[in-house]
Amino acid sequence: MATWDDIRAVALSLPGAWENSWYDQPCFQVGKKGFVQSSQGRCIMKLEKHHQELLFEARPDVFTPMIAGALRWSFVDIEALETDEISDLVREAWRQIVPKKISRAYDGAQGSA
Repeated sequence: MATWDDIRAVALSLPGAWENSWYDQPCFQVGKKGFVQSSQGRCIMKLEKHHQELLFEARPDVFTPMIAGALRWSFVDIEALETDEISDLVREAWRQIVPKKISRAYDGAQGSA
């Protein structure tokens, strides 16, 4: 079962990421753009559109649209996920907001490590 501490550990390991507070809830940003946040006890992630659509269909008990028709932001039941899965999702959310050259450099460094 994944926790906010798992999210925090992954998010803060990503280039340029920092923790902020959004309505007294934790959120993770690069610059002024957010990629993971908490709202009223729920986790919200900015995910890749096509992956998000697959997740909504395959696992509607875990992934739901934040607002009908508003793609990119998803509610995610983190307690239903394992740590490695949440790590992948946090990195995916981060990739949605950083410049491609930064995500490619990060991915390249991870592949060579």
